[in-house]
Amino acid sequence: MALSDIAIRNAKTKEKPYKLSDSGGLFILITTSGGKLWRYSYRFEGKQKTLSLGSYPDLGLKEARESHAAARKILSAGVDPNENRKNQISAKKLSAANSFELVAREWWQSHMKNKADSHKEKVIRRFELYLFPWLGKKPISEITAPQFLEVIKRIEKQNKLETAHRTLQTAGQVFRYAVQNGMTIRDITADLKGALPATTVINMAAFTEPKDVADLLRALDGFNGTLTVQCAIKLAPLVFVRPGELRMAKWADIDLKAATWQYLVSKTKTNHIVPLSTQAVAILREIHPLSGHGEYVFQGGHSPLKPMSESAINAALKRMGYDTKTQITGHGFRAMARTILHERLNIDPAIIEHQLAHKVPDTLGSAYNRTKFIAQRTAMMQAWADYLDELKGGAKVISIGVAA
Repeated sequence: MALSDIAIRNAKTKEKPYKLSDSGGLFILITTSGGKLWRYSYRFEGKQKTLSLGSYPDLGLKEARESHAAARKILSAGVDPNENRKNQISAKKLSAANSFELVAREWWQSHMKNKADSHKEKVIRRFELYLFPWLGKKPISEITAPQFLEVIKRIEKQNKLETAHRTLQTAGQVFRYAVQNGMTIRDITADLKGALPATTVINMAAFTEPKDVADLLRALDGFNGTLTVQCAIKLAPLVFVRPGELRMAKWADIDLKAATWQYLVSKTKTNHIVPLSTQAVAILREIHPLSGHGEYVFQGGHSPLKPMSESAINAALKRMGYDTKTQITGHGFRAMARTILHERLNIDPAIIEHQLAHKVPDTLGSAYNRTKFIAQRTAMMQAWADYLDELKGGAKVISIGVAA
């Protein structure tokens, strides 16, 4: 006879556990402690087995019969219901372990460890702000292209198109990492190519015409700010390093006798050498009495224990009347040097790129070698400083070249 809710509710405990059967192998086990447990008894490959379905009253009679029917359907297909459940539990655990957030953080730890701290923070912050709240807990294998696009479009609607593009691009790296490690089948961001409007490329403002450069150099010489900023802004075009690397320059990394500056590149975390021209050495000797006893070449205005402000160079350019959005920025000295060294002085681009500490794969596949072309780079840096002096003096400059 089939079970009823009344029969189950009225079932009393006994000295030993006993069963109340329903049909098709479904029964409820009454334990000595009063527990009422649903079980399904079946045979698979000649062996008697039991499947736990849940406990009463959390799982009512109707729900127990539905679970029983589902298990019987699985059995009829030739699959052991117990093994099927184990596989489902494993799949859920795997999905939880492969949630988008966990995979993204794993990728971030692995692939960003050699990047600058500032860049690492920007990347993970974008994920935390724009992706994790909506997709973080979802298994990465279950995220669809339309779902991902909806989240990316939310960034675009905040008038942050560049951020949307960067976030989509970086997420693609996470999906490819997941594919390579068997966490998902494919990179669904590949389906979103062209889904966002194109961004307008904004290059760092820089002067590349000799006349403009000459006027700039004369303005730099006439700047009447603090000695620290005067020296920093005069040195900037001579060494054309990243602004953050210039302001963080340390005396321990500079050898005035050897005329070299060696430091760790902020963006790539690679060792780099800057050959110093006689003009650059002269500027460093000028500021040495002021800051040579400390750590930083260009000390902060309020504390000699800290480097000068990030905005110091651009602030000085603005005081001289330059628009840092359309004319020149601290970073623009790099573009200025790259363009003029090649177009006006006929320097081999490979030499320029190595001096800029850019990754330039060679025929052997190496990405960057801090000492490669060092003799040519030393000659180039001196020729560049002499060229700037001649420009500043108004002389007609003859093109020169440094062979690779």
